[in-house]
Amino acid sequence: MTQTDLSPTRPYLARAIYEWICDNQLTPYLLVDATQANVHVPPQHIKDGQIVLNITPHAVHKFQIEHTAIHFNARFGGVAQDIYVPMSAVMGIYSRENGQGLFFDPQEYEHYTMPSEDALAETQAAQTDTKKKPTLRILD
Repeated sequence: MTQTDLSPTRPYLARAIYEWICDNQLTPYLLVDATQANVHVPPQHIKDGQIVLNITPHAVHKFQIEHTAIHFNARFGGVAQDIYVPMSAVMGIYSRENGQGLFFDPQEYEHYTMPSEDALAETQAAQTDTKKKPTLRILD
């Protein structure tokens, strides 16, 4: 496997930093490049092509960090909205209180083609099918 065949580190690092921020009772903020394709965020909150989203667990619903995107539901002005941020549009994740976190290389996804969520699900299903299914055995 060559260096260009490797998957980006961004989803893994974003997940780890998010957990670290939450574990330390800090407020995680997500910095998003709102100019990228397929970004679904409230347009009225975009400034200079970017948006900062508060992703603290009590502020979001159905929060998911996946290989291809971060998505969740949140209220803006009392109106629930579905938020979808492709991983390539994630510019950083950091703590509101102290600014600690990670800001990502904007060129990480330049030569990487994102697999679809369906393709990832099929790959995971195929890997699961080849593994031996767990069984429960009662011992006397």
